Amino acid sequence: MANKDSITKERTAELIAEFGKAQGDSGSAEVQVAILSERIRNLTAHLKVHQKDHHTRRGLMKLIGKRRSLLKYIKARDIEDYRSLIKKIGIRDNI
Repeated sequence: MANKDSITKERTAELIAEFGKAQGDSGSAEVQVAILSERIRNLTAHLKVHQKDHHTRRGLMKLIGKRRSLLKYIKARDIEDYRSLIKKIGIRDNI
């Protein structure tokens, strides 16, 4: 059963279609970053309401670290892909 703070299967399919290199490409780093970014947005909204939910805050920090390492990999592999990805997702360049 999906948590209300996780993303739906439909939204995941949309992100895979938008960021994937081929149909059903859920494993590429770009798709993983997009899915993590969506989950991070949902958890951030949850934490604005529930400030003392430290278990969720720890999970959020783990997701941010995972996204950061994937972004570092993309940046080392191809800087132009990295720049277009962060512009499309709407996050800052702080790596």
